[in-house]
Order: sequence, then structure tokens, then C-alpha cells
Amino acid sequence: MSGTSLDGIDAALLVTDGERATTFAGAITVPYPAAFRARLRAMLGRCPGPADADLISALTDRHADAVETLLRRSGRPPGEIDVIGFHGQTVLHRPERGVTVQIGDGERLAQRTGIAVVDSFRAADVAAGGQGAPLAPLYHAALARALAGPVAVVNIGGVANVTWIGAARGAAPAPVLAFDTGPGNALIDDWLATTTGAAMDQDGRHAARGRVDTARLDALLGHPFFAAPPPKSLDREAFAAALASLDGLSVDDGAATLSAFTALSIARAQAFFPEGAKRWLVCGGGRRNPVLLARLAEAVAAPVDPVEAVGWRGDSLEAEAFAYLAVRSLRGLPLSLPTTTGVAAPLTGGVVRLPQPRR
Repeated sequence: MSGTSLDGIDAALLVTDGERATTFAGAITVPYPAAFRARLRAMLGRCPGPADADLISALTDRHADAVETLLRRSGRPPGEIDVIGFHGQTVLHRPERGVTVQIGDGERLAQRTGIAVVDSFRAADVAAGGQGAPLAPLYHAALARALAGPVAVVNIGGVANVTWIGAARGAAPAPVLAFDTGPGNALIDDWLATTTGAAMDQDGRHAARGRVDTARLDALLGHPFFAAPPPKSLDREAFAAALASLDGLSVDDGAATLSAFTALSIARAQAFFPEGAKRWLVCGGGRRNPVLLARLAEAVAAPVDPVEAVGWRGDSLEAEAFAYLAVRSLRGLPLSLPTTTGVAAPLTGGVVRLPQPRR
């Protein structure tokens, strides 16, 4: 998984049948060098062309290296692995136009590793009229079977999304509702990059020192996206213009205002829950920002904890999800539901790429 924060590759190793909660067998994170991250950032908001072939190959090779490193560290040969789930890097997401673009060459990855690859996870959903996102909710629901619901699982990456999982009743699966809530770390990261050159607000230090500009915050929260009912999803750059509204603020005050914006936009998701969540569990890089978590807890008036509080792995959860979804794809099981992406009926997806015999 390489997410909208553009910070690197998460790779995870699972044993799963694509239905029950999985056996976790290790994970790694491989950060992108600053120069490579800048090349990816330059691709945001557009479809790739012939001039981007080298970048796509380089991205794929970095994923292959991550797979090889993970297997070496876990002591497992490639022959023990049935499939790689390869999400690729999202550079453009406009489901209302029938477009979602994740760059990466699944055939090249299969050939490099000698392992079957499932990629193109979002395309079938978008082609069928769905949002194509979020796709991790079915994995969240599989993990949450042992928890007393309702529970809300929030992923704060570049974009933030929430999975509401209701209480299970009898043999029926627990109901699941999911959607993007708004900006996650992207605006905060971009604000710091623009004003200080730093990649992020490490541990929320700037936000902790700053004061929220309530007038500008209210204007940001007035965006019609937040009042729109799900299904809904976002491109990373959907709120990029918000940075211009912070002109004149100090670094700290801008970080504080954007952190409040992220937290309150997540909290507003409650308006669409069938029932209030008893607890909120946070994954993604945003869970490391104590300012974000404190503001979210204040806004939802319920316990808010990193997913490690229930034994999950916040750094690798999204990578685990796409390994899980790859197995579901092989089995023809749904990757998305009407309540997660708005697709008309439960829908499978993904494309299988098989390594070719070497001559």
C-alpha cells in the first residue's frame, strides 16, 4: 500500500481465506526519499502519459524491493506466497467522472517477484457507478468481530475515512457503513511543506503551540462535501485551495486550524451513523498526532484510541487490507458494498497478473 500521504510503502504478510480475521505474519514500512516523493507529487491530479513510464517502473520496482525485503526478514521464500495485493499509488480520483487512477505495473511486479499479483482494485467499482473508495472497510469489519459494537474505525492518511461497524445480531454479519470524511493529513503536511519545508507536523508540535482561527475554520467547514450524505469519496487534492485561505497565519496557527479542520470534519461523520459509536479507533499516520486525537475525542464525546489499543497494527492496517482483498478477489468475493462505496450491489474486483515463465 502506498497511500495519499505519499510517505512510503507499507507491506504486510497475512494468512487469510479472505473472510475471517487474519493471521498477521509481519510488516515493514519503506519511506520514500524526498526526491522520489516530489516526483509522485508532481503527478497528482492527472492521468499518466508516456513520459511517466520511468516513474511508474521505478514505483513498481520499489514495491518489488519491499516485498523481497519483507519475505527475507520473515524467513519465507517467494514460493510460500500465493498472491500479492498491489494497490499502487493513487494520483487521480474523480469517481463522479468515472475516473480513478492508481499508477503501478502489476505485470512488472509479478515478473520481478515470481508471485501472482492482484491490482486495479478500484476500477470495477467506479465503472459500476460506485465511489471506488474506501475499500478497507471489509477488513476493518473482519477484525472487529470480537469487539462490542457499534465502533468507528478512522483511517487518517492524506484523506480521512471512517468505517462504522454496528453490533452483530445472531448469525448475520454486522452492518457496515463507510465513506471519506474529508482531509486527513494532506493539508497539514502541505502547509508545513509550504511554510517550513518539513514533511509533516511531527507529533502535532506546531498545532499544539498555535491558536485556531475560528472564522477561517468555520469557512472551511462550510464546504458542501460535509453535509452531503454518503456514499462519498475524495481526491487528495480536493481541498488544496484551503491552503490559500490561511494566508497571513503563522505556521503554528495554520497547523492548529488545519488540525481542528481535520478532527471536526471526521466528527461530523456521526451525523450519518445509524447509531452512535461506543468507541473510535484510529489508524494511519494521523493516530500519531496527539493534537488530532485530542480534538477528535473532544468532538465525538466518546473514547478515541489508536488501533493498537485493541491489538491491531496501525502502521500496516491498510497494507493488510489489500492483502486480504487480493484473496477475496481470487475467490470472487465482494470488495465493496452499497454501504461502503455506493455501488448498486456487492461487487468483486481486481485484476490477476501471473508471472510468465522465464526463458
